[in-house]
Amino acid sequence: MSYPGYPPSDGYPAFPGYPPTGQESVYPPAGQYAYPAVPGGFPPSGGGTYPAAPPNAGFPGAAGYPAPGGYPASGGFPGAPQAGGMPPYPGGPGFAVPPTGPGFGGYPQQPPAQSYAGGGQAQIPGFPGGQVPSPMPGLPAAVVQCTQGTIQAAPNFDAGRDAEILRKAMKGFGTDEQAIINVVANRSNDQRQKIKAAFKTMYGKDLIKDLKSELSGNVEELILALFMPSTYYDAWSLRHAMKGAGTQESVLIEILCTRTNQEIREIVNCYKSEFGRDIEQDIRSDTSGHFERLLISMCQGNRDENQTVDYQKAQEDAQRLYQAGEGKLGTDESCFNMVLASRSFPQLKATVEAYSRIANRDLLSSIDREFSGNVERGLKTIVQCALNRPAFFAERLYYSMKGAGTDDSTLIRIVVTRSEVRNSLLCTSHMQQKTIYLNQLVTQSSFHRCKIMYCMKLLWGSHLDACVN
Repeated sequence: MSYPGYPPSDGYPAFPGYPPTGQESVYPPAGQYAYPAVPGGFPPSGGGTYPAAPPNAGFPGAAGYPAPGGYPASGGFPGAPQAGGMPPYPGGPGFAVPPTGPGFGGYPQQPPAQSYAGGGQAQIPGFPGGQVPSPMPGLPAAVVQCTQGTIQAAPNFDAGRDAEILRKAMKGFGTDEQAIINVVANRSNDQRQKIKAAFKTMYGKDLIKDLKSELSGNVEELILALFMPSTYYDAWSLRHAMKGAGTQESVLIEILCTRTNQEIREIVNCYKSEFGRDIEQDIRSDTSGHFERLLISMCQGNRDENQTVDYQKAQEDAQRLYQAGEGKLGTDESCFNMVLASRSFPQLKATVEAYSRIANRDLLSSIDREFSGNVERGLKTIVQCALNRPAFFAERLYYSMKGAGTDDSTLIRIVVTRSEVRNSLLCTSHMQQKTIYLNQLVTQSSFHRCKIMYCMKLLWGSHLDACVN
């Protein structure tokens, strides 16, 4: 807003007596104020002086913002990877390594680059023990991982010394079963074969025959099983499951539905060479119907073992299984046989997940509703192995000892066949409860079973303890 006649057109009137007459150009006196005398000027804000005019290259100078050409300089940010990818860590400039070089003095309070000689971890000041905490949290308490079998090759192994111990344990009156168990249960299968050969060389006797004559019952079955090569033991178990009156279908399912292609082919060949029989013919003689067809499919050892998952095929297979079971009146058993007998286990796992979204129930429940008897157990075994093979065997071990009495043959077979398997074992809290029960059985066994239970503890103890602890 302005007012009429303001400001005056000829300027403001002079203040009487200011500046003094004759001192217009030198007032105020030099040094009276902090700012320089500039006729007609006014001190800058804050009482300071204006900086010099910026150069033509820009403002501010090189001491402030980056020089012309932009930031960062050619080559990228300090410490950034060059074209060609990120260098491996540790070593070399790159991720998590302080950058060095001219023009870069390091991050504020950043420790100097560490030496990674010998592959050891860097000692970083400021962290407990000089170690940087891992960015990945450990497994929760309810999930414990074991990465290899319980039984491994014994160090400083001497087959002759072990053969001498076994000979001494069986010589004379009585048998030192504990000494035999301590040797056999702490050697790998390859080492046991060398002990057999050394025993025959040293004493001219067959170790297996001597063990049969000195041992009895479950201890005999366990020790002899440990001396069998793994392929022969599977073939022997299948033969005894179909030999004589009756058939142990659970043994056929446990072996044929869980082994790899190579293992099944070796078992089939061993069955033929050792027993002079065709396993397919024996299966046809002892089983029938869709269960027979499932086992014959398993005997081929032709499951796809490609570890790459085709999610489109998984979706199609899930839809096919739904239409063959829950989605129709009746059941197309051949469709289930085709999918579950031919797809890889990773592929089946994806199919199971897709099926749950389509049917609003898991595949195991649908199999339970659509099938019964041995074929149901066989199909469910395949699905369980696709989801978690070690958990399947842990559950079999649990049920072999649960309740009144013990299925000793199943217990021995699983303990022996899984003791050297290098597999990741993930035990959930559900499995923890079962393994706690197993440990209680081991520690609370009656006297006449204590030796077999002690041997089981040696062979599978670390797996059970890992789940419990």
